[in-house]
Amino acid sequence: MHSAPVSTTPDTALPPWQRWTVLGIVSSALLLIALDNTILYTALPTLTRELGAGSSQQLWVINAYPLLMAGLLLGSGALGDRVGHKRIFQVGLLVFGAASLVAAFAPTAGVLILARALLGVGAAAMMPATLALIRLSFADERERNLAIGVWAAIATVGMALGPIVSGVLLEHFWWGSVFLLNVPIVLLASALMLVVGPPNLTNPARRWDALSSAQALVGMAAAVLAVKTWAEADANRTLAAAATVVAVVTLTVFARRQRRLATHTEPLVDFTIFRNRGFSGGVVAAGVSVFAIVGLQLVITQRYQLVEGFSPLQSGLVVSVLAVASLPFALFGGAVLHRVGLLVLIGGGITASAVGSVITVIAAAQDSLTLLVLGMIVVGAGLGASMSVASTAIMGNVPPRRAGMAASLEEVSYEFGGLVGVATMGSLLTLVYARAIELPAGAEGWAGQAPAAALASQDAQIVAAAAESFDAAFLSVLTAVAAVMVIGAVVSAVLLRRYTPGTPSQLYPNNH
Repeated sequence: MHSAPVSTTPDTALPPWQRWTVLGIVSSALLLIALDNTILYTALPTLTRELGAGSSQQLWVINAYPLLMAGLLLGSGALGDRVGHKRIFQVGLLVFGAASLVAAFAPTAGVLILARALLGVGAAAMMPATLALIRLSFADERERNLAIGVWAAIATVGMALGPIVSGVLLEHFWWGSVFLLNVPIVLLASALMLVVGPPNLTNPARRWDALSSAQALVGMAAAVLAVKTWAEADANRTLAAAATVVAVVTLTVFARRQRRLATHTEPLVDFTIFRNRGFSGGVVAAGVSVFAIVGLQLVITQRYQLVEGFSPLQSGLVVSVLAVASLPFALFGGAVLHRVGLLVLIGGGITASAVGSVITVIAAAQDSLTLLVLGMIVVGAGLGASMSVASTAIMGNVPPRRAGMAASLEEVSYEFGGLVGVATMGSLLTLVYARAIELPAGAEGWAGQAPAAALASQDAQIVAAAAESFDAAFLSVLTAVAAVMVIGAVVSAVLLRRYTPGTPSQLYPNNH
């Protein structure tokens, strides 16, 4: 089947039922991508026990997925411009479905890590395409803002619902069911996109820079490995130093290559677009928001399972309030952006989330579940408002010829925010736990064990020591998340200070 001809301003006007169906299709795929970012947080203790995963393997089971996705997003956006976003969306769906099957029946932690990496490849192909297909399907600015608001709401809700969906499945099925869930949705979305999707618009003249994509992947992988290794209690300093050097050198070479390519061709990243404060404010909002979501969910689900004895479903319900609180504000933000502007929704939303994060710190210090839930409600409401318009700020403040690049950068900001959140907060949790634990005489061998192992011990003294040190680590992570949110609130408010109510929020409102 041949693709539709190239057009710089394609007439892809679809009837209402068709364009909203397309939104439903890409949203279902986005929901799966977002769920898989956080669905293992609740299942992690079960995985650790049944697959015998060590502390390092646990981090890589979680990190392999967003790492591959973040590293490949820039290249996949450009590839989508070349071969068509509909086509690459469908390919990504099939890869995602196949990887889900492998993950569901993985016999070892190593196989699961490889399957999670393959899931990241499929997700990287789909993510920029979801936003591009919305741009192609919705021509009216306000309708498109609402559609992007729905898109952002699905992303937020998906990440927030990951632990509770996992908890429900683990109550009734084995841990592999959290991946098997993806398969029927992938098949249905693939069939529907073939039938009702927009034309597959291609641009053979668009260059796909495989070298730059590889540099981005290697650079970010090395950066995450460096952060993780330096934060370990008994850090392998040689490995940490080597990873740091590789990250700095590779990302420097990548940045220089992009600046050189910008003078005569289309780079993966044109750094001049960051001069637009609306665009930069959207990127900051996206990254900080996901950092907060994964940071809170990672430690809260583990703490209440390991220390308080909650079931996976119960711990999932604790963090589900993030989704409940974010959804109405995400939909509201997309609908009123043209009236209230970016400063109120993004700056105000992240500020509210910072306040909520501080409340969670107070709750941890007082060991109050009620106060913790209240703090997460405030965090969810603020993030819903900010994330609903972050994508619009990013896409609406770059010229149409840079739209594919902007979509990729927007996805990178989400995924890298989550990746850094998991790597740094997971490492901080492990570091503080290892430094804080004070074991009874004769039990020193437990010092190098994962918290789950020590907390499952039959020795009451070991369990008490592990619980006390885990709570210290829990408080440290919540404090770090709150600090990042406060910084994010200040930065976003400064960047967006001119985007007040009544002022245009987009330089290119017709960028679709």
